[in-house]
This record gives sequence, structure tokens and C-alpha cells, in this order.
Amino acid sequence: MTVHHQSDASHHQTDASMGELVSRLSEEMSSLVRGEIELARLELTEKAKHTGKGAGAFGAAGLVALYGLGVLIATAILALALVMDAWLAALLVGVVLLIVAGGMALFGKKQVSEGVPMKPERATENLKRDMEAVKHHRHPRSAR
Repeated sequence: MTVHHQSDASHHQTDASMGELVSRLSEEMSSLVRGEIELARLELTEKAKHTGKGAGAFGAAGLVALYGLGVLIATAILALALVMDAWLAALLVGVVLLIVAGGMALFGKKQVSEGVPMKPERATENLKRDMEAVKHHRHPRSAR
């Protein structure tokens, strides 16, 4: 009988050890998950900083390009002023720029009109057709 009692005692110790192991595993898993979440947060913060700096650089490049375009427009006016009056050269360049702007505006309007309304029309029509096909497929079976 004592052998059986010793077996129960060692079994109780094993259960306690198992409980401790499970508890420790749970704590370590929680700690690991918290650490991974913190690492992900830090990584995303770093990436967001780089993205912000990149967006700022793109904005600055656009501004400098706009100044460059202005200089090129002034150069075109000055070049045309060599063969005609300066006011006429400026007027001609201005009209050309307005024509280009109008063409771009028409293109933009066309693109926007193709994008609205903001709903997936083809997918909606396909879904309606699929629903009709399912309804028609079910009706003959229910009639049986």
C-alpha cells in the first residue's frame, strides 16, 4: 500500500510541475506576443517616418519643378520676343498654355465621369445574374 501511496505523491508532484510548466508557458507566450507587438509598432513607426520624409521630398521636388517650368515658359516668351513684339510672344505662350490646360481638364473630367458612381457596377450585375441562375436552378427541384 505504501508503494501505491508513493506513486500518488510522485503523480501529484508531476501534476504540480505540469501546472507550473503550463503557467510559465502561458506567461512566456504572453510576454513574447507583447514583445512582437511592440516590435511591430516600432517597425511601423520607423516606416511611417521614412514615408513622411519621402512624401515631403516629393512635394519639394514638385515645387522646384514648377519653378523650372516657369523659367522655361519665360525662356519661350523671350525667345519668341526675338522675332515678334514681347507682348505678342507672351500672349501666344499664354494661349498655348490655356489650350493645354483645357485639354488636360477635359481628360480629367472624362476620367472622373468613368469613375463615378463609386460602386462596382459589373460585379453587381454579375451577382444579380448569379442570384437569378441560382433561383432558376432551385425552382425545378422544389417542384419535384
